Amino acid sequence: MTDRAGRWAFAALVWALVGVMVLLPPVMVFAAALSHGLRPAWDALCDPDALSAIRLTMVITALAVATNSFFGVMAAWTLARFSFPGRGLVIVLVELPLSVSPVVGGLVWLLVFGTQGWWGAALERWGYPVMFAPPGILLATLFVTFPYVTRTMMPMLRHMGRAQEEAAVTLGAGMWRVLWHVTLPGARAALVSGVLMTTARAMGEFGAVSVVSGHIPGLTETMPLHIETLYNGYQTVAAFAMAALLALMAMAVVAVRGLVERAAVSMGDAA
Repeated sequence: MTDRAGRWAFAALVWALVGVMVLLPPVMVFAAALSHGLRPAWDALCDPDALSAIRLTMVITALAVATNSFFGVMAAWTLARFSFPGRGLVIVLVELPLSVSPVVGGLVWLLVFGTQGWWGAALERWGYPVMFAPPGILLATLFVTFPYVTRTMMPMLRHMGRAQEEAAVTLGAGMWRVLWHVTLPGARAALVSGVLMTTARAMGEFGAVSVVSGHIPGLTETMPLHIETLYNGYQTVAAFAMAALLALMAMAVVAVRGLVERAAVSMGDAA
């Protein structure tokens, strides 16, 4: 009886922590967004600057996910399958964005591509500005989201081993055919999980993007930056409406990831 009471007490404590730390913030966001009714929140989302922020966020997220998915798969496959000098250093560099503040990553890009940086002035003279423009936002997002596909796929590739790939090579398959028809199908669940994590991180990135964007409404403001602009301008309902939309998008990504992982577990149990 004592053990059962202890389990119930522990479960109640976990639920309380989850409720306060995870459930309460989005509930408060949605309550604040709808505090004056649905129409003001909808009108705030239909504002031209808001639509521009949503569109820019979607474009940057799509480009970052596509780019980091490709290079993340290449990095994971290389690191999981081959031993070479400096491999440990490469793994450390892959994980670097998880260890340093995103603001540091933004400052590095500013140092390289800013008007006082190494190449920024020349690129601006040629008509290709990087900082305070969408290319800078993309670079910052690529930096902070690079590790996710690599880190989710590496353990799965190690677990799969090399037998199937070596058999395919023996039968005459080239590298790309082996990767596409043998490696990726076996690591599909890990790849999808990494892609979804990259998507959620890209949509919500603030620190690095804030440094390189210039906060130009309608041009270089993503959804998180637009939320800050609205809140600092005392447009509370509009700020929370945009935050609620961003939260819904993140929840959808997390839900899809959960379904993918559950399906992968079910398929593994069936096998």
